[in-house]
Amino acid sequence: MPTDTQSLLVSVAEPAAQGIGRLQLRHPQGLPLPAFTAGAHISVKTPSGAWRQYSLSNHPDERDCYEIAVKREGRGRGGSLSLVDGVRAGDLIEVGLPQNQFELDERASRVLLIAGGIGITPLLSMARLLQSQGKPYRLIYLTRERQSTAFADLLSSPDFAAQVVMHHDQGDPNQAMDLWPLLEKAGSVQSLQLYCCGPQALMDAVRDMTGHWPASAVHFESFGADTSARAEDQAFEVSLRSSGRIIEVPVGVSILQALRNEGVHLPYSCESGTCGSCKTGLLEGQADHRDLVLMDDEKATHIMVCVSRAQGASLVLDL
Repeated sequence: MPTDTQSLLVSVAEPAAQGIGRLQLRHPQGLPLPAFTAGAHISVKTPSGAWRQYSLSNHPDERDCYEIAVKREGRGRGGSLSLVDGVRAGDLIEVGLPQNQFELDERASRVLLIAGGIGITPLLSMARLLQSQGKPYRLIYLTRERQSTAFADLLSSPDFAAQVVMHHDQGDPNQAMDLWPLLEKAGSVQSLQLYCCGPQALMDAVRDMTGHWPASAVHFESFGADTSARAEDQAFEVSLRSSGRIIEVPVGVSILQALRNEGVHLPYSCESGTCGSCKTGLLEGQADHRDLVLMDDEKATHIMVCVSRAQGASLVLDL
């Protein structure tokens, strides 16, 4: 959980689209909230007790509220379900301070935003800022159908329509939008900057199509790694170097969960491999890295214990 938290009042709890809830959070006494920048996220304690991270979608100049959109994940671990189904206007929920690992570079003369599904949330904050500044940008928003498209009415309004392209593929890969004409010409640091957020498949496709771009011109944010069990998963053991304890990690249970079950508590937040809070030293063994945080040069010596597993029978952790 975050180290610095505050209790905020839910002032709005309403649908943003089919299967997506929209929450506005305010200080109970109406005081200004801590500032944030476009692309930032907050950690939210859900009614289920789990902490989850959600991107802020409102304009970063707004200090009176935080706005988040939450996709109701029926097959998830209960965090989003408890927020969408259980939170009502007037409730108090615990929230961490804003953090930003996906910050908009306001030096760029042009910006291309590519959103998939609920990945619209941080990009909407960017679009709102760029729109208010009169800076050139384009937002490509890819979803299955309009009824499940969060903020569709807002982005179709006269304020945004000229800069926004919404494309619905109806779940048919053959109807997917061809992004190559947009990405064929590379951007540069002071020219075109690209920001992409959405499902892993979309980000992988955009990453492939921007391989010829300067690395500094392409930015990705994910709303979660794939945390589901895989057919090849096996049980394994983790050994704690400081105590020599050996803890079994069954199939379907994360290292983090197994450690907590045995009374070993580590910092954590997202439990989806995106925030970096549970980064742990890896002393021996080969990890099956499933996070979206570690750099390639860190993977031999560190592991994100909330999602990653062992490729062999055991790992030795610096715990």
